[in-house]
Amino acid sequence: MKRNLPLFVFLISIFSHFELAAQKTAIKVACIGDSVTAGYLLANPTTDSYPSQLQIMMGEKYEVKNFGHSGATLLKKGSKPYYKTKECTDAISYKPDIAIIHLGLNDTDPRNWPNYKEEFDADYSWLIDTLKKQNPAVKIYICRMTPIFNEHSRFKSGTRDWYWQIQSHIENIAKANQVGLIDLHEKLYPRPDLFPDALHPIKEGAAILAQTVYGNITKDFGGLKLAAVFTDNMVLQRNQPIPIYGTANGGDLVEVTFKQQKKVATTDQYGKWKITFPAMTHGGPYEINIRSNARNIVLKNILFGDVWFCSGQSNMAFQLQNSENGAAEVKKAIANSTIRLFNYKNIRETDDTVWDSITLLKTNQLKFFSGSWSVCDSTSAKDFSAIAYYFGKNIVHEENVPVGLIQVAVGGSPIESWIDRYTLEHDDKVVDLLTNWRKSDFIMPWVRERAGVNLKNATNAKQRHPYDPSYNFEAGVAHFTKFPIKGVIWYQGESNAHNIELYEHLMPVMVQSWRKAWGTNLLFYYVQLSSIDRPTWPAFRDAQNRIQKQIPNSGMAVSMDYGDVTNVHPIKKKEVADRLSLLALRYTYGKSVTANGPSPLKAVQKENTIIVSFAFAKQLSTADKKELIGFELVTDKGIHIQSKATIIKNQVIIGIPKDEKIKAVLYAWKPFTIANLVNEAHLPCSTFRLELNPLAEN
Repeated sequence: MKRNLPLFVFLISIFSHFELAAQKTAIKVACIGDSVTAGYLLANPTTDSYPSQLQIMMGEKYEVKNFGHSGATLLKKGSKPYYKTKECTDAISYKPDIAIIHLGLNDTDPRNWPNYKEEFDADYSWLIDTLKKQNPAVKIYICRMTPIFNEHSRFKSGTRDWYWQIQSHIENIAKANQVGLIDLHEKLYPRPDLFPDALHPIKEGAAILAQTVYGNITKDFGGLKLAAVFTDNMVLQRNQPIPIYGTANGGDLVEVTFKQQKKVATTDQYGKWKITFPAMTHGGPYEINIRSNARNIVLKNILFGDVWFCSGQSNMAFQLQNSENGAAEVKKAIANSTIRLFNYKNIRETDDTVWDSITLLKTNQLKFFSGSWSVCDSTSAKDFSAIAYYFGKNIVHEENVPVGLIQVAVGGSPIESWIDRYTLEHDDKVVDLLTNWRKSDFIMPWVRERAGVNLKNATNAKQRHPYDPSYNFEAGVAHFTKFPIKGVIWYQGESNAHNIELYEHLMPVMVQSWRKAWGTNLLFYYVQLSSIDRPTWPAFRDAQNRIQKQIPNSGMAVSMDYGDVTNVHPIKKKEVADRLSLLALRYTYGKSVTANGPSPLKAVQKENTIIVSFAFAKQLSTADKKELIGFELVTDKGIHIQSKATIIKNQVIIGIPKDEKIKAVLYAWKPFTIANLVNEAHLPCSTFRLELNPLAEN
């Protein structure tokens, strides 16, 4: 045993030598930044900060060090310049092989950006050049900043605008200095739940940062994946370029084969790829083959036709099987292969129940929806939107093309939840809703109360919910905005009827935000609220009628004659869908059909009568062939007078009571109305208020 001791000592020394050599050759990674890098607010920054979590991901071949300094500015003349800190000196002395720089958040301070913004690019370039001088082979990445959310104390006073200016500068600096650019903003922007103070992420947020940096360094993005919208049985939009897109590892070649055409793309530095095929007319079925390295994906039973995005709240989500004659219609849908359905289902209904911890977690993670394309049959159609189903069926019948219907709808959801975060942040009327929506009178009390029930067991003060402003856009709509569509059908408003003026502002804002997201002037057809015994609904219906004049390429289907006095969910869905499809057939497909009901042009007084003239009407009549009802006159004292009215061609004549001064005409101004004015196509007139035209008096 003693004779072997020198050999044992020798072997140990050799092993130690190689271990030390391995340590010396570890690739050095320097994480340079401010408090987000340092791990401010984390319970244990030495283990929870993003550089610490990055070290675990990178493994022993890398040595990751944290050179973050809380409060540091990139600007040398800033309130706490990073270049003067010990961390900066140590980072430069470290001579890293890889440097990750995340600075700029503190430069949004009014002490910094307004005064010294012209020096930002030069100061950033100085830091880059200094690192290169210490190690000319260093690989440098600079980062688009993590989010600053709207409840930050300086948000509206300047940070909101300066933040985006700095983001733009950072992108230009990366190009000018030929260094890598990592986007630390994209994955965290829809996750305010991870930022308790609107600026610093918790451990889960730091893990997302670490994963993002890891992917950019290693180019490991998890291999070939398609965007979630690409599945078997889908419909691709005809007569538009066909994008196929997804992710793979950085630098990988992706090959897509379709109809004897083969195209190849190389993923970008973020692992993203996109291949575009020329536009095609309707037809199918086809297969699409996607290959990268050893992975191969085949999409089967693909059609080309028209894709419609179907969204809103519960009346859009209202299932076919529950509609009038729905059970019989479900049986008829046994094999309608020219209609394809993508039901992006909710993981949990927003009903009057308390959600469990798993639902709360998935909601925060934006995993509230899931689904795939299916052929329309009795199984897939029964719980699909009745409005969307009947709309699609009509288009297929009239146009003889396949139709794809994408349903993303949430019962009770307010319009604020369907607008993207950037738009809401830059709208001073509603920006504060992003923070205080559960306490804001801008949000209907019922909506807040229902969310309160669902979130009763939430432990995160910033727990997300599908009624949360921007949530349904971030968790739902955003997954489809790169996918070409024909247009949108929309049925929503019940959860905003308490604040008509705000809705009249927000609906055009939402449509514009969607058009910006899709990058095209989307067609937008929507349903006016029906009749029910709720006091604000007449004025709300009138506002919806006006809104269509504010939104180009839009149209509104009247539904008040199919309402229910007590039920917010009328069961006559086919009739409403028929009116939506008439709008599409007329204004999208160019069919010679009448799509609009009578629309008031002007009201003028002539002696003791008021004459109301209408567009979209050659011969007015009543829906039930009985006496015309639904008209009221408003006096100069604000008194409403029920008035007898008669029809002469496309005009309605209303008698004025003796000695009354009239200032306006109302029609269907009851919450639940049985007003009966229609045109020759039997389409109804909308609720309206029309001021008397004083210039035409005689």
